Amino acid sequence: MQRRQASKTPNQPLQVHDKNQTDLSAWRKGGRIDPEKSVQNHQSPNNQKNDSQQDSLEQALSYFEKLQDRVSLKKNSVLQKHLTTVESIALQRGLPPEGIDVLLNVALSGKLADTVNTRLLKSLIPASVIPETSVVSSVSWLCVSKCSGNVQLLFLRWLITMFDFIDHKEQLHALYGFFFSFLQDEKMCPYVCHLLYLLTRKENVKPFRIRRLLDLQAKMGMQSHLQALLSLYKMFCPELVTITLPGKMKTYFKNSEGPWKAAINTIRQRNQQNSPLSQPLFLGTAQLQSRKRKWNTQLIIPASSTNKNNLKEDTEKKHVCLYSTNESLPVEQLQTFSQLLQNIHQLEFPSQMGSVLTNPLLLHYMNCIKDESVYLRLYYWMGQTLQEECTWYVADNNRHEEFKDFLENVYKAECFLQEGFSSCEEFLCKSLPLWDGFCCRSQILRLVSWIHPNSFSEMKSHLYDPLAQLFFTSSLYFKCSVLESLKELLQNWLNWHVIHLDSESDSQVHSLNTTLSGLVNVVAELIHFVGWISTAALRLENNSTFFLYFVLDFYETVCDMYLKYNLPLLIMPPPGVFYPALLSMDSVSLNQLCYIMYRYRTNLVAAKENELSKKKILQFKFSSQTYQEYNQYITAMVGCLWTSSAFQKDVHPQGLRMDDELLKKTTVQEFKNSFNIVYHPAMMGYALLFLQQAWPDDTTLNFSLIKGKKWNWYLEYLYAQGLNGLKVFIESSINRVSQSSHSKAGD
Repeated sequence: MQRRQASKTPNQPLQVHDKNQTDLSAWRKGGRIDPEKSVQNHQSPNNQKNDSQQDSLEQALSYFEKLQDRVSLKKNSVLQKHLTTVESIALQRGLPPEGIDVLLNVALSGKLADTVNTRLLKSLIPASVIPETSVVSSVSWLCVSKCSGNVQLLFLRWLITMFDFIDHKEQLHALYGFFFSFLQDEKMCPYVCHLLYLLTRKENVKPFRIRRLLDLQAKMGMQSHLQALLSLYKMFCPELVTITLPGKMKTYFKNSEGPWKAAINTIRQRNQQNSPLSQPLFLGTAQLQSRKRKWNTQLIIPASSTNKNNLKEDTEKKHVCLYSTNESLPVEQLQTFSQLLQNIHQLEFPSQMGSVLTNPLLLHYMNCIKDESVYLRLYYWMGQTLQEECTWYVADNNRHEEFKDFLENVYKAECFLQEGFSSCEEFLCKSLPLWDGFCCRSQILRLVSWIHPNSFSEMKSHLYDPLAQLFFTSSLYFKCSVLESLKELLQNWLNWHVIHLDSESDSQVHSLNTTLSGLVNVVAELIHFVGWISTAALRLENNSTFFLYFVLDFYETVCDMYLKYNLPLLIMPPPGVFYPALLSMDSVSLNQLCYIMYRYRTNLVAAKENELSKKKILQFKFSSQTYQEYNQYITAMVGCLWTSSAFQKDVHPQGLRMDDELLKKTTVQEFKNSFNIVYHPAMMGYALLFLQQAWPDDTTLNFSLIKGKKWNWYLEYLYAQGLNGLKVFIESSINRVSQSSHSKAGD
């Protein structure tokens, strides 16, 4: 065992939590784990058992290392014993780097039967890291064809699965051409494409490789793995790849079906129970047997860091040239935002793009450098993970929290980047019809709010119908959550429009006009959809004040789209929303409606002035129906709150107009005044308090005393209570519409 101890890779204990590589989450957060303290803190009464296992593993590794001739598994009790020892310890604790080094060479050297080699490869579960030198040495065995094709295939699947655990990848990148040569093997081609997809850099894209991929595509047909590699090549060098490739993201590669991921996660969970310091790299493990695959995979967010010792050595070596413009900088060496700015054009992204989600520095990079290859890699990984790990495809309650946390990380990344991911949009299209409205509710609805307007026209049928079905059959709180999500969706679209509008030049006026027309149509459809479901829901929920707040909150954004977001569109709320708000018994709702109508008036006046002045070339005229509907609503509001003539002057088809004879049959005294600012059910509490303060000795509570100067005093009292919406509405509309009526009321 002296050769292993003298290896370049330092000897590491078997326990996962004894190496910082397993604490990748802590590294990203700036934490450091001291291996010596970790060992001391986790000593257990089972030390003797651990020492016995350590000795057994050492004996097994020594046996496999000294093998010279081909050995048969049958009638060989020694081989069976050591093979069982390796399998048992690997599943319980994982194997150290030097153990993986020995077993890789044995499995690929052809000294043992395929059955043994397969069992050895399936036992290669790392406790910490995998030395790059071990992988390179193993790849060299592929050159001499000592092992069978099935073993080579299993090795490639293992390499893809364990890609994040390899401590360095520079030498692997140097073998890019060697791996590329294996594309001619039809069985290995999908896995080789997957591995090349992880390794590809811009300098790897060459014309002869593109021609080779096109020849393979002509021979095999439109294979997804070939399209994946060609798409990546086209992102790096669009001038070299001139063919048209499918624009929609799809699942390019199948997940590796080996048992390694589940076994690694089991080890981590077991060790985490004994150590609060251990940070799991994997979010969870699947316990139920999948119908789709033999081996379940787990929800993984790959880490972007490397081995702590190697990182320290590399940092010291490159400290002088950290800001050199001639070398690429691996993301593992980024510690501060200033380093990111200094090296932003030399940054080398991790091969597994999932690590971007929880790394703020990498998200900053994506915001600053619009590298399509980065987005392509991220979308592939995310789309595959979302499809494979969606918890309501397979009834696995144990994975609910894992998937929920993953969706939360995706949403936070979208908020950071201020844009949605296309892979999430595709996931929502496929999953919403199957969604029960309960699992991961908050996360799903927040992901809906980041759907891009350009893709919404294609997926609206996949969104509106499932949401409407869940909306009408779910609780009041679910309805409110849906409205909140759709409001955020509208705000994100409007913000996108403002940014896009500012970035357009004068030479792009025609394209901007086309884009604007499409956005106007999509926004209008969304507003009409919200109006429809809100009208129905208010009836179902008996005009719930709580729900009405969310409805009016949505229309607070709608009423200001023209001035605040420069979008030439205004849509009035439907009567099923307007009249319940006008007649609401809650002063907050009435005040909110007054503010909304004030903003509608301000926007409509500004639009009319711009239309008359003809100063803007790109001017979308509002329809006369919008102005007509606004005038009908404003007449009803003034008739209710001020002139006490709503029952006579409301001309809206669904309005309050009623004959006097019918009103008299209600036996309500002073029915004309029933909804002015004194007698309105939402305002009567304020009127009562005003009377008590103005006439403290009068116990008759005569509301008719509020007239003349007292009327103006009452208005000032209402304004002092924080009813600013009512104030701006009266000052902007009522004083102009019915000044004479106000004077009559004073008399």
